[in-house]
Amino acid sequence: MDKQCFERNLLALSSTDPTLCSRLSSAVTTRGIYRFLESRTGEVIPALLDPTGQAYPLHSTVDPRREGERLVSTLHEEGYVIFLGLGGAFAAEAALEREETKKVLVIEYDRNGIAELLSNRDYISVLKDPRFRILPDPSEDDIEKYLLETYIPAVDGGIRVFPLRIRTDKEERFTAAGDAIKRSIDAVSRDYSVQAYFGKRWFSNIIRNLPLAEGPFPVLPPLRRAAICAAGPSLDEQIPRIKKNRDSHFLIAADTSLAALLHAGIEPDGVVSIDCQHISYRHFFQALPAKTMLFLDLASPPPVSARTENRFFFCGGHPLTRYISRKWRALPVLDTSGANVSYAAFSLAEILGAGEIILYGADFSYPLGQTYARGTYIYPYFECFQFRHAPLEAQHSAFLYRDPSLQKESPPDRPWYYETQSLRFYRERLYRKAASSGLRVETLGPWGARLLCNGSSARNLSILSTGPVRQGAMDFLRSYKKSLESLQSFDPLEQPEPTEEAELLTTLLPLAAFIRKKSGAINKQVFFESLKSCCLEELSKIIHS
Repeated sequence: MDKQCFERNLLALSSTDPTLCSRLSSAVTTRGIYRFLESRTGEVIPALLDPTGQAYPLHSTVDPRREGERLVSTLHEEGYVIFLGLGGAFAAEAALEREETKKVLVIEYDRNGIAELLSNRDYISVLKDPRFRILPDPSEDDIEKYLLETYIPAVDGGIRVFPLRIRTDKEERFTAAGDAIKRSIDAVSRDYSVQAYFGKRWFSNIIRNLPLAEGPFPVLPPLRRAAICAAGPSLDEQIPRIKKNRDSHFLIAADTSLAALLHAGIEPDGVVSIDCQHISYRHFFQALPAKTMLFLDLASPPPVSARTENRFFFCGGHPLTRYISRKWRALPVLDTSGANVSYAAFSLAEILGAGEIILYGADFSYPLGQTYARGTYIYPYFECFQFRHAPLEAQHSAFLYRDPSLQKESPPDRPWYYETQSLRFYRERLYRKAASSGLRVETLGPWGARLLCNGSSARNLSILSTGPVRQGAMDFLRSYKKSLESLQSFDPLEQPEPTEEAELLTTLLPLAAFIRKKSGAINKQVFFESLKSCCLEELSKIIHS
């Protein structure tokens, strides 16, 4: 052990990760986890020791630096690089020399082993680089959380994982780490795909809704029981029960189910809409009842927002809506991470303090091959496009079979149904939320009632309300535009400490995904200028209209 080497490494680490520096300063460096060899080129190489004392070099004993450079040369547009195992960090050092590299993450287990490495080799060049991080002894949840918070595909590009084979083969926890990384990448990829498709529409909708969100909102007291109506085919059979129990629940309709309920003569207390697409307007062709409140994500289409003055805006997951809530007017935050409107409606019932929740029409499948309840938008929509060679039945069939992940399920205790990967994801997310809510939750599907969670019916007596407007909507948009004009690059996102510039850039990330998809792989600064030009142009349309 070289005490001075250890201290020099910790000093370099303290400038980028003082928390890890503090943890390692108390670690034991004399456990003999490694033996340190010298390559032909004079580099110090850690060799992992097994219980018999056999040493396994983690790198080439000839030229480990060249080996690391060859490994990194296989990268293309990947800007986020993950190494499983620290070793001598030769490949990590090579990765940091690339202009395309935005972040390097090392996952390693046993802080004493990390400290022993830092006591025998110079890691200063990587430790002092703000793009470099070590995640020590992480759980699977730690890994998923870290990647979901730090991996930004629109800015970082692709992601690549390099296992240090000798190290990973000797440590079982790396297998679980690999699984956690895969789950995280899958989740980020799904989210990024949605951002790339809707990024510009979200941005446009949010800034156009701001003047509508300036008016007074009602204060909503807590409620006791809530019923949520989704638009699954089973809703047809449940209409009589909804009518019978209408006065015993606060009835929240998913926007897709609104037309079916109104057709049956049922006026919901509230309607939730989170879809940014203008097709959402088709759910509101019928006049909204005067007493029905419209709960909207701030990123909803303005034509939907303008359908009634009895509306209540909330913040979903878009960073711009969160920024607006912090800087302009405090808006309630609704959990929309389930990616479907039934999940958002459940979240609304939860924050309204409901102790009991019943779900109608929440099939998350196509029972007996049916897609939606009768009276929903899809029927008149397809009628508009039918003709002799494409009758209504063909339109519905094409809609049903459009998803390649469609599978038929025939359980012994319920009718057969079709299911897709997306529908399964929606159901699992909602059921998981119901289980964690601690509330009494019941669902009615095509095979009868089912108790999802028999929790406490104790209520959270919170009041749903908004904060005061700090300045006029147009004044806020002008100020926001001026702040964006001062940004020069993506660099603030790569700084270890959050800044005002990084917060502003974060509001543009979904739009950045859209620009990246549209433009492809382009120079980083050209990409930034394209993003900036697009958002300033959209803001100018509103400000000067």
